Amino acid sequence: MDNTVIATTNGEQKTTRRPRPLISRAWSENFDDVEVPGTPKTPRTSTTPGHEKCTFHHDLELDHNPPTREAMLPEMSRSYRLLLSSLGENPERQGLLKTPERAAKAMLFFTKGYDQSLEEVLNDAIFDEDHDEMVVVKDIEMFSMCEHHLVPFYGKVSIGYLPCGKILGLSKLARIVEIYSRRLQVQERLTKQIAVAVTKAVQPAGVAVVVEGVHMCMVMRGVQKINSKTVTSTMLGVFRDDPKTREEFLNLVHTK
Repeated sequence: MDNTVIATTNGEQKTTRRPRPLISRAWSENFDDVEVPGTPKTPRTSTTPGHEKCTFHHDLELDHNPPTREAMLPEMSRSYRLLLSSLGENPERQGLLKTPERAAKAMLFFTKGYDQSLEEVLNDAIFDEDHDEMVVVKDIEMFSMCEHHLVPFYGKVSIGYLPCGKILGLSKLARIVEIYSRRLQVQERLTKQIAVAVTKAVQPAGVAVVVEGVHMCMVMRGVQKINSKTVTSTMLGVFRDDPKTREEFLNLVHTK
C-alpha cells in the first residue's frame, strides 16, 4: 500500500495507508472439452453447404428452407398428422388441413438454436477496451421449450460480466440467449450455457447470469400453479469468489 500524508486542523501531520486499486485479472476455465447436453456435434451454420445465402441464422424470419431443414418437414408433418389422429381429430377437416405442416415449421423455428454457433453469432463483435467495471444487461426476454413435456417456458435473463480488456457488443448478449434458449431445454442448463458462452467470448474476470422463468408444464398441467416462477443463477470467477461483487450485481438486477 502507498503512504499518504494528511495535515490535520491542529497543524499536526499523520500518515495513513491508501489501498492500491484492485486489478482485474482474466478468469477462465477450459470449457472446450465440456460436452453440454443438447448441443449438436455439427450445427448447421451459414458456412455449411446449402446455407451460404441463408438469413435464418441472423434474424427471426420464418421462410428458412435450406435442403437440410426442408428435408425434415415431410416426416415431421406426418408425425403431427398421426398425433392429430391419435387425439381423435380428423386431419382432413378444413381447420386442420395445413396444421401438421404449420406445426412442423413452428417446431423448427422454436428449436432454431441447434443451427447456430457462438462464433457465427458473435461475428467479430468483440472489442479491445480499457474498461474494468461491471457490465450488466438485464431483463432480456427469453422463450424456450421444456424438454420433458415439449411445452414452452419463458421469462427474463440478466447477464453481468467484469471485463479484462475486452468487451462484447451489447446485442450479442441477447443473441447468446437466443442460441441456447431456442432448443429443448431445462432452465438450469440454459443458465450455465449462457454463462459459459460469455466466458468463451471475452475471457472476463467473472460472469453472472440470473434467469427467471414461468414454466407452462407447471401452469397448464400437473400442479397448475399459475403464479409460480423459477429462478436459477450461475456465478463464475469473481462473482462466485467475491461476495461484494456478487451483491453489486444482484442489486443492479433487482433495481427497478
